[in-house]
Amino acid sequence: MLEGAVFEVVSYEGYGPGCVAMMVTVLTDNRNRTVADVRSTFQRHGGSLGESGCVSWMFARKGVIVVEAGAPAAVDEDRLMEVALEAGADDVQEHGDSFEVTTSPESFEKVREALDKLGAKVASAEVALVPQNTVPVRGAEAQQCLRLLEALEDHDDVQSVAANADIDEETLAKLSA
Repeated sequence: MLEGAVFEVVSYEGYGPGCVAMMVTVLTDNRNRTVADVRSTFQRHGGSLGESGCVSWMFARKGVIVVEAGAPAAVDEDRLMEVALEAGADDVQEHGDSFEVTTSPESFEKVREALDKLGAKVASAEVALVPQNTVPVRGAEAQQCLRLLEALEDHDDVQSVAANADIDEETLAKLSA
């Protein structure tokens, strides 16, 4: 860190290929440089940087805890749901080999601690921007969208990127092959 540098957290909003809404959170000591870089990255990958407020209404700040379902210390689904909801979770959903527990940011730590006490194998836990609806993206648009997300995440100042893209497993498999 540079001595005397003042860092600030800034959020940028924009649209990617296929009208995918994106929220980019950065930590920067130079807003002008960073906004130019972010704008350029959006444009190079078929997107556009938007005005403040253009997509933020599509996202909610939530705690997201992913619990492995088939771990050696597998937890009973009903017990997991009971413990999570009693601790203040909003919802528990099964996603194949894992469970996704969503909470309010205020309940996040309490729910995380309750799951730890239960012995659940937590794969990831974070407070993040979660899309309230998704946009299906397929084919070339999906590929372009993933490249944009990757380019944004690779920028040194970018702390997180949230998007409302819904790319199905089949399309992801084709793109990763």
